[in-house]
Amino acid sequence: MRRSPWLPWIKKWGVSLASLGSGLLTLFVFRRGLPNVAWIVGYLLLLWLLFAVFTQLRAPLEARGRRLVLEAADYTIQTLYHNLLLFVLPSYYASATLTSVNVWFLLAAAGGALLTAIDPWYRALIHPRRWLDQALLAFSMFAALNVALPLVGVRPFWAIEGSAVLCALALVPALRRSGGSWIGAWLRAGIFAGVAMLLLVPLRAWIPPAPLHLARAALARDVSGLEPLDPLKSPVSAGDVRASGGLVAHTAIYAPAGLREPIAHVWKKEGRAVTTVPLTPVRGGRAEGFRTYSRKADFGPSPAGRWEVDVVTAHGQLIGRLSFVVTN
Repeated sequence: MRRSPWLPWIKKWGVSLASLGSGLLTLFVFRRGLPNVAWIVGYLLLLWLLFAVFTQLRAPLEARGRRLVLEAADYTIQTLYHNLLLFVLPSYYASATLTSVNVWFLLAAAGGALLTAIDPWYRALIHPRRWLDQALLAFSMFAALNVALPLVGVRPFWAIEGSAVLCALALVPALRRSGGSWIGAWLRAGIFAGVAMLLLVPLRAWIPPAPLHLARAALARDVSGLEPLDPLKSPVSAGDVRASGGLVAHTAIYAPAGLREPIAHVWKKEGRAVTTVPLTPVRGGRAEGFRTYSRKADFGPSPAGRWEVDVVTAHGQLIGRLSFVVTN
C-alpha cells in the first residue's frame, strides 16, 4: 500500500461503489418490473434467520474473541438489507406519485439502499447502534412484505397492517436479548404490533400502494370500448370543456394477478376535492393495466384553474394522479 497510495482508497470505497453501481444498473433495467415473490420471501427468511441467530450468539462470540465471525455476519446482514431494498425499490418507484406525500417513503427506501451500499457510512452510523440496526431491519422487512403480500392477492391496506405485525414479531430475538425472557419478548412484540397497526391507519396515505401503479392516464372528450377518444393535452380551454359537455379521465391501473381492489377517481380543483367517483374494482393480471374511467360534466361557472384526478384505493392510498389546467 505504501507503493500504491490508491489501494487504501480502493479498500475503503471500491466494494461500496461497485455495489452502488450494480444497484443503479438494476434500477435502470428493472425500474418498472414486478419482483418475484419467491425471491422476496427467500431474502426475508435468510435475513431474519441471520439476525435472530447472531442476536443470541453475539455476546458469547464476543467473549470468545470471535470477531471475524461477527464481522462476516454483520457484513452479510448489511448486504441482505441492501439487496432486499434494491429488489423492491423499482415497485415503489413505479407506484409513488412524486407530487404527493408518498414520495417520502420512496426516498426513505432509496436512502436505506444507499446507506447499506456505502460501507464507511454504514459502519459509522448503523453498526455502533444496535437499536438503529433493528429499526433498519424492521423497515426493510416492512418495505419488502408490503410488496410481497399483494403479489399473493392481499389487498394493499391489509398488506400494510400484516407487514407491521410481522415486522414487530420479527424483533422478538432482539427484545428477548434485552429482557431475558421469551414470554416477555413475545408480549412486548405483541404490544409493538398493536401500536404499529394503529399508527399506520392514519399514515397509509404516506405509503405507495406497491405493486399497484398507474400504467396509463389520459384526458379525453369521450371513451369508446374502454379506450379514450380524442385525447386532450393540457392546457384545455374552458370553451372546449363546455363544448364537449365535460371531460373524461381515463386510467389503466396495473395490479398483480389475483388482486381485486376497489378504487375511485377524486376530481380536485386547486387541491380541493370537488367530486369523488367510485369505480369498478381493479382486477389484476392484465399487462396493459385494468382500464377504467370517470366523466365530469359539471365544472361550475368558472372552470379555469389547476385540476387533478387522483386515483385512490378504497382506503385512501394514492395510486397515481392525472393533472391538467383549464384556461379561460
